[in-house]
Amino acid sequence: MSGNEQNQDVLQQQLKGKKLSGETLKRYNSLDLESSKIPEAKSSLSSSLDPLFHSDSSIDRALEWSVILKLAFQSIGVVYGDIGTSPLYVFSSIFPNGVTYEEDILGALSLILYTITLIPVIKYVFIVLQANDNGDGGTFALYSLICRYSKVGLIPSQQPEDKDVSTFKLDSPDGRTRRASKLKSMLENSNFAKFFMLIATMLGTSMVIGDGVLTPCISGIMILIEVFCLIWSVLSAVGGLKAAAPSALTQGRLVWIAVAILILLFMFQRFGTEKVGNTFAPVLCVWFLFIAGIGIYNFVKYDPTVIRALNPKYIIDYFKRNKKNAWISLGGVVMCITGGEALFADVGHFSVQSVQISMCCVTYPALILAYLGQGAFLRNHIDDVSDTFYKSLPHSIYWPVFAVAVLAAIIASQALISGTFAIIQQSLALGCFPQVKIVHTSTKYHGQIYIPEVNNLLMLACVIVTLAFRTTEKLNAYGIAVVFVMTLTSGFLVLVMIMIWKTHILFVIVYVLIIGTFELILLSSVLYKFNQGGYLPLAFAMFLMFIMYVWNYVYRKKYHFELEHKISPLKVKETVDETNYHRLPGLAIFYSELVHGIPPIFKHYVENVPALHSVLVFVSVKSLPISKVPVEERFLFRRVKPPDLYVFRCVVRYGYNDKRNEEGPFERLLVERLKEFIRDDSVLSINASKCNRVSTEQCNVELESDCDIHEDAKFLVDRDIEVVEKAFSIGVVHFIGEQDVIAGKGSNIAKRFVIDYAFNFLKRNLRQSSKVLDIPHKRMLKVGMIYEL
Repeated sequence: MSGNEQNQDVLQQQLKGKKLSGETLKRYNSLDLESSKIPEAKSSLSSSLDPLFHSDSSIDRALEWSVILKLAFQSIGVVYGDIGTSPLYVFSSIFPNGVTYEEDILGALSLILYTITLIPVIKYVFIVLQANDNGDGGTFALYSLICRYSKVGLIPSQQPEDKDVSTFKLDSPDGRTRRASKLKSMLENSNFAKFFMLIATMLGTSMVIGDGVLTPCISGIMILIEVFCLIWSVLSAVGGLKAAAPSALTQGRLVWIAVAILILLFMFQRFGTEKVGNTFAPVLCVWFLFIAGIGIYNFVKYDPTVIRALNPKYIIDYFKRNKKNAWISLGGVVMCITGGEALFADVGHFSVQSVQISMCCVTYPALILAYLGQGAFLRNHIDDVSDTFYKSLPHSIYWPVFAVAVLAAIIASQALISGTFAIIQQSLALGCFPQVKIVHTSTKYHGQIYIPEVNNLLMLACVIVTLAFRTTEKLNAYGIAVVFVMTLTSGFLVLVMIMIWKTHILFVIVYVLIIGTFELILLSSVLYKFNQGGYLPLAFAMFLMFIMYVWNYVYRKKYHFELEHKISPLKVKETVDETNYHRLPGLAIFYSELVHGIPPIFKHYVENVPALHSVLVFVSVKSLPISKVPVEERFLFRRVKPPDLYVFRCVVRYGYNDKRNEEGPFERLLVERLKEFIRDDSVLSINASKCNRVSTEQCNVELESDCDIHEDAKFLVDRDIEVVEKAFSIGVVHFIGEQDVIAGKGSNIAKRFVIDYAFNFLKRNLRQSSKVLDIPHKRMLKVGMIYEL
């Protein structure tokens, strides 16, 4: 073997097991690229332990399925309350003025059956759930999935190293089709497309949250009021209580009972999704069992021929007979799929498989049987369409079903409440919502969260709406929010199909022509009732969207300001040299949102306080458009030269579902990763320098000097680690940059209002960043600076 070959073998052995993600960095002398931490050599360890952990794959599969089935059971109590209680009012919503033609019942039943099959089952359960973002769903999950694949985000915080994160990578085919590349380029090169996608995402998210305000009032609590009225009407007729009933339980008292139940429902949220699901799931399981059994009973007893409704011809005949009225009645058909978008948003609390199992094995069959039974009943009792569900109940089980119906009506809003928590967390991490506290309520299921501030605001809004409107008649057009979000989801899904999944164009066309067209028709129908209450969800959505837009607009402006005024490595050295500074013992952590470079607030600090700690780390907390970042891939470090300054840059990457500081105190974890970086960076530097200097003639000389190089490197590494450990042992100080923002000179009225008043009002009255990062107050200092945007 030649000397050159021997030398190459030595280098390969030294580099073996190291992922040189910092190689790109070595070609640049700036902070625009960050060096990444070399992943720990745990792959070999895990592979050596594989026989131990995978000795019995059947046990693993059994354990996995037990967890999936448990989550499927819990999802019944959280996800399906809204769609599960729809048999209480769908037929009365379709025929508010009664049934004109007997055959219209078959037409309406056919519409219901195909709508449930097409939207919640085929679209959401089998297609949209596959577009989850590492297990998380909702409008922002789709948006983040698209952002990860193409550069459509408006904040330029992307780094090449982000693609090295294992959960960042997409499972897509290797060959890019011309269509996918063209669409990707079009989105990346169009500022209008980027802005439009962000606005559409905010609007869709706001619609879901607004739906979360109205659903408890309509699907749950207002139904409860009407049910109480039904009780008293029955008791009055049976027990001679006609005079006593109105005085004992007036409409006003019913409303206050509803408010009390609302408050109890929202207070229960703090116990977490797992306890909520385990508590509510048995009730809804009994409910689905009841409605399925009653449906079979009515189907057999009254008219088994309603099975003819499976023929779509009855839908065509229904529209021929009723024309415009049939189109208007589609707004009532929408009521059978309310909660469909919440199914997607809530998937992060559970899993895709668990939701698919619970929907296909429990919810869908029960709903189909329930509607078939109601259709059969109405064929013989056409005048009872306004109260189909209760009139179709067998007398022997009337009161047990009634009791379960009351409980199910209360639970109906749970899907939207849990979904609201999930999408708020996603929008928060992507810079589209003010800071709020995220409480992870389960150590076993990472996506189960609770947000106290959002929960309290939802409760307050629901109470106000309940007291203001009192009856469902004034809110009968809230389906606008439901169908709009469904249509928006379809639009994003088409982008995912073409750009990420690279789906065959024929399947995309079929999806657009069938599901997309049908949703647009439904949307046009619910918009017809805009002036009959449809404005309310839009008003909620506009208010929430205004808050999200204001926060995101100023967030982007701040980031661009810092990017334009960032301090380069050379400027850091000049700033330090120009200042008669002193070195203080200890470790200082300086937080900022800027990913590329050192923020301008550092120069402001040094000019006013000419003292630096012995070790200084600039930390940028960055949110990636993914749900989770593995702990070992979370930290990116870079050393600011000259080395004797002991100044480091660190980017800490979180996914929007990651819990902050769950592995222990942040500062301790940071120091451990910093020491690892110092060791690994030394190895990279030595190997890079050797690769540059090694040639065929110098092989033997270089190999003889290896020992000297290693000894010098070891001495430098040990010295640097000792400095870091000593600084950490003396004490850690956390510097928080407090950037006050004002509109720049010459700004128009709208910009001054957004920045000077709206944003600053939100900032003053909402949670501060130091609380979100869980920084110890006794060791925290705030450094203020004014940004003119």
